[in-house]
Amino acid sequence: MRGHSLKLYQGMFRLDIIKKFFTVKVIDSQVLQEPRDRSHWCMVAYWEEKTRVGRLYSVQEPSLDIFYDLPQGNGFCLRQLNSDNKSQLVQKVRSKIGYGIQLTREVNGVWVYNRSSYPIFIKSATLDNPNSRVLLVHKVFPGFSIKAFDYEKSYSLQRPNDHEFMQQPWTGFTVQISFVKGWGQCYTRQFISSCPCWLEVIFNNQ
Repeated sequence: MRGHSLKLYQGMFRLDIIKKFFTVKVIDSQVLQEPRDRSHWCMVAYWEEKTRVGRLYSVQEPSLDIFYDLPQGNGFCLRQLNSDNKSQLVQKVRSKIGYGIQLTREVNGVWVYNRSSYPIFIKSATLDNPNSRVLLVHKVFPGFSIKAFDYEKSYSLQRPNDHEFMQQPWTGFTVQISFVKGWGQCYTRQFISSCPCWLEVIFNNQ
């Protein structure tokens, strides 16, 4: 009788372990199946010359329209931002942004579509050789698009060890976009901070 009770106790103990095991598995399965809180995949900052205008815009949806004047448009409306810049050039370029651009996140990267009536200019670490000391500024005409950020290429990006590079901000996971006006070696403006109206797209690489 005592041996029977011991076997019964052992059986109940094993059953309890099994129950706990399967309970944990079920809970883990439920956790994996539950949708996580959506996090942003990038942040967008709008600049006028050296001054950022407005707050950082967090992007969670797969695509985002960034515009100044877009009938029935949803997205990041630059017209609604309060700017104290009285520069005639800034105001002129601002008025030319029009339908602006569309950022679209796809499996292989992020595309930028120029919806405005004027060229845009883009600088990205994945548009050129990642080891290049000088990144080129790419001109995108109205109605055209470009893969501004390549996820596969970004995996190989590493912060440079060169002392000269370490004195500068590392922008490997950002894309800079200027409306209407270009900058760099081929232009009178050497730095994007000299451009009237421009965007900084900061990717979440987590």
